[in-house]
Amino acid sequence: MPKKYSHRLQCAANRKAAHDYFILERYEAGIELFGTEVKSVRMGNVNLKDSFCTIKDGELFAHGIHIGPYEKGNIFNRDPQRPKRLLMHKREIMRLLGRTKQEGLTLIPLSLYFNDSRRVKVELGLCKGKKLYDKRDAAAKRDAGREINKTIKERNFKNG
Repeated sequence: MPKKYSHRLQCAANRKAAHDYFILERYEAGIELFGTEVKSVRMGNVNLKDSFCTIKDGELFAHGIHIGPYEKGNIFNRDPQRPKRLLMHKREIMRLLGRTKQEGLTLIPLSLYFNDSRRVKVELGLCKGKKLYDKRDAAAKRDAGREINKTIKERNFKNG
């Protein structure tokens, strides 16, 4: 289970993940970045759309996280699309490997943030893909909730 932190400065969020996947569990992982990449993350030049994680040789890698080049970084800038190594305990990585292989689940980066100790962290979600009818059901429930809230608001306004 992920730890709840009192102070998190969020830099980027993957909103598309909640639309495309059922998020079953959430995990926190460190991310291996270079100095200019951290500065770029601080400026908000991050895109998590279409990103995913793989496990290779007992190491966890995030693919598709786009960290834009730092404008003052000149020769020290790295490739924005390079796979980034994620830092977790070996037993957690092995447990995630087992879950993804057996149950057909996917690891998706959900958000990128700075924690209390000012380190960049990635929130990972162990996800199961949604079918088209699941997405339609979610949209219908969301619309029904909006209608209910709108009606309640109107009735409270008329009575008050």
